[in-house]
Amino acid sequence: MVPDRATFPAPIDLMACKTTLSPENLVALGADKLAQLILDEAEGNAPFRKRVRAALAGTKGSQAVAALIDRRLAALEKARAMVAWEKERAFAADLDATVETITKELAGLDAIAAVQRLLRFIDTHGGVFNRIDDSGGRIQDVYWRASEAVAGLVGRLSPGDRARVPDWLLVSLSRDTHGLAGRIAIAVAPLLPETVLAEWDRALRKADGDGDGILAIRQAIADARGDLDLYLALELQRADWRQNPLRAAEKLLAANRLDEALSWVRRERKSGVAYATEADLADGRINRLHDADRVALEARIMEAMGDRPAAQALRWAAFEATLHVPTLRDYLRKLEDFIEYEEQERAFGVVEAFRHPYVALAFFVEWPRLDRAAMMVLAKRSQWDGRHYDVLGEAAAALEEKFPLAATVLYRALLNDILARAKSPAYGHGARHLAKLEALAGWIADWDGLENHVTYTLGLRKAHGRKIGFWSVVEGKVRR
Repeated sequence: MVPDRATFPAPIDLMACKTTLSPENLVALGADKLAQLILDEAEGNAPFRKRVRAALAGTKGSQAVAALIDRRLAALEKARAMVAWEKERAFAADLDATVETITKELAGLDAIAAVQRLLRFIDTHGGVFNRIDDSGGRIQDVYWRASEAVAGLVGRLSPGDRARVPDWLLVSLSRDTHGLAGRIAIAVAPLLPETVLAEWDRALRKADGDGDGILAIRQAIADARGDLDLYLALELQRADWRQNPLRAAEKLLAANRLDEALSWVRRERKSGVAYATEADLADGRINRLHDADRVALEARIMEAMGDRPAAQALRWAAFEATLHVPTLRDYLRKLEDFIEYEEQERAFGVVEAFRHPYVALAFFVEWPRLDRAAMMVLAKRSQWDGRHYDVLGEAAAALEEKFPLAATVLYRALLNDILARAKSPAYGHGARHLAKLEALAGWIADWDGLENHVTYTLGLRKAHGRKIGFWSVVEGKVRR
């Protein structure tokens, strides 16, 4: 009798077990082997070598590790020479090794010393940024990560030691050129005792009551103390374009101060930040980033006030104006079950009649209702402009599997635009579109009045045969 396969134990991959990098497998190598591997790596890896030395110093206590760090920090503070671009990567790795030594070696031995050294490191950012062209942001990333690590180290301190943090931050705030110390202050405020927060707020008020960065820190302190009135008063002191009415309204809603929340959510935010896709720009639409969030929050406040009809009316009006998918989902979610389908169909009718076809197409792709997207593409087959590649490219990819004819219309629009405007940098994309069209053609039985792929390709050759660069890419002679 042959045993059932299920009774056999699963095969064990002995090679995988031995080569997996785990503490157990590495310990099994033995101290001598590990020591040699570390020496080999340290010989050609300066940042790693520094970390090994810091670990060795850690065996002698926190003071030995702190001394290593202090030497590096002193060198950073004194340095004035520009860092050549070809040394940027190595310089970033060196800075990162310093941060790692503080957060992983020193912090485990002496959390107070680690917080102080990490702040001292962050204080060097102004001088370092002036010494290197950090257009790629590699150096800044090290400093941002260091600033984000401070709150975690402060959390290890005793309440008594945390009381000293505001004094340590005073120096950092005075040297802050990129908002790093301000971010740290906001992050650590919830970790500090009430008495410390009150004294810190008084000190900041005397230091610079009008500076927006100081106001933001004082707001974080007010938040940590649960003083919503002070938070709101400080918000009104901030520059108009820095105020965030939605954040204030959210806090008022949480505190059940609904009338005030409604007043704040309806304030115009004077920030100039806006976004627009290529389709929006072509159609004259520019949307402010906070509009959808404002509608969602205002509707929640109305519901909390017991006025659900007004909340739903607001959601529907916002959807009609923008075709914002999350807004419609919120609207439908709040309906009684028996009318949800009816209202969804009404919404789809609004989409199909919308004055901006690219926005409507994007809606159906995102929802998703690809059948309606395909119908729209075919109904407006002669209207699609390949310059709206962000919308058309995403829609074409979504339609490929089930609606190859609609996808073909869009890929042709994209390819036609590239060739009509002789966009040579995009010839690689054009070649890929042509390959897609060839693949899709095999799945299309009824071209519904659209010229077939052979006829379309012959037309391309006739109209754009002299664009040698494009056809070279298509034929694989040039790679892009």
